[in-house]
Amino acid sequence: MSELRGMALLCICVCWLIGPAQAQMPVPSAPDLGARGYILLDHHSGRVLAAKNENERLDPASITKLMTAYVVFRSLASGQIALSDPVLISEKAWRTAGSRMFIEVGTRVTVEELLQGMIVQSGNDASVALAEYVAGTEATFAQIMNQYAAELGMLNSQYQNSTGLPAEAHFTSATDIARLATTLIKEFPEFYRWYSQREFSYNSITQKNRNALLWRDPSVDGLKTGMTDAAGYCLVASAQRDEMRLISVVLGTKSASARAKDSQALLNFGFRFFETRLLYPAGDSVTEARVWKGDAETTTVGVEQDLYVTIPRGSFDQLEASVELPPTLVAPVDRTTRLGKVRVNLNSEMLAEANLFALHPINEGTLWQVAKDSLLLWFE
Repeated sequence: MSELRGMALLCICVCWLIGPAQAQMPVPSAPDLGARGYILLDHHSGRVLAAKNENERLDPASITKLMTAYVVFRSLASGQIALSDPVLISEKAWRTAGSRMFIEVGTRVTVEELLQGMIVQSGNDASVALAEYVAGTEATFAQIMNQYAAELGMLNSQYQNSTGLPAEAHFTSATDIARLATTLIKEFPEFYRWYSQREFSYNSITQKNRNALLWRDPSVDGLKTGMTDAAGYCLVASAQRDEMRLISVVLGTKSASARAKDSQALLNFGFRFFETRLLYPAGDSVTEARVWKGDAETTTVGVEQDLYVTIPRGSFDQLEASVELPPTLVAPVDRTTRLGKVRVNLNSEMLAEANLFALHPINEGTLWQVAKDSLLLWFE
């Protein structure tokens, strides 16, 4: 009976979310791009909307600097370093080839300036300076990069340096880059704003951000470009329209215009034909559950993290949700014990599932409550 009561409550909640029925828009095939590998990912739901060679190990060029930034952001968050810290520029950092921030050997530059020089200007010199400041040497810093890659489940990534300059056994994949980008946005929104910065000036030299989509598409607010002869032209872009954020990764195109064109095509495809909905906010009730032998008879049940789904536009009224709870819950029930699952399906395809937890703990009841419920359970 408790399960039926919970299911009834869930149906009411879903119907309230759906609203008027809409006509579903047909979804065509994803754009056919010339890039060596690419992926289009919804930031909130994690659903992949388009992909090609997404797990192939490819040279990432300066896309590497996303992981360099992530390591520095983690160091800032832990209090090991501060944005205002002055960094002494080594000769190695000063001599690093490729794109540059134009820092000078023997000078001191703040961590904040170096981060902007790396993120906006793609400065290899800034990347090496940050790596040396955080880890002592760039080689040690690369070890930390690989440790974080493993922690994030980046199965096809290995780093040899902080810059993305060509090196043997230095590679990543479109899937891994998208995973890193979405993690960076979630964990460090206060630093992510730098990825939308169009230009940065240092040493009386102003350089523009190489992400051309920042000028073409107002919904784009990051992330990073890359280019070497081995990698081709690469771009990781993130865009938000209304409440939907998409991340596109395009690797190995033939020109700067091609990487921008391909990235824009992926983003337009995702926003045009899909929508992302927040179904169950963290901490909100999904259903109720009967609890026996407790100081209360019921507890509300919900999810720990926001549950999103990405669906074809106009198909929201076709979603079906189901709750799976054990037939008998006995107190005590705390907020850390997984009680069951909620699953969301569209046309028999499971789109999302999440564990359910008690939103309000139920303590063991009095002797009378325990005895009464024991008797009721015996009869059931």
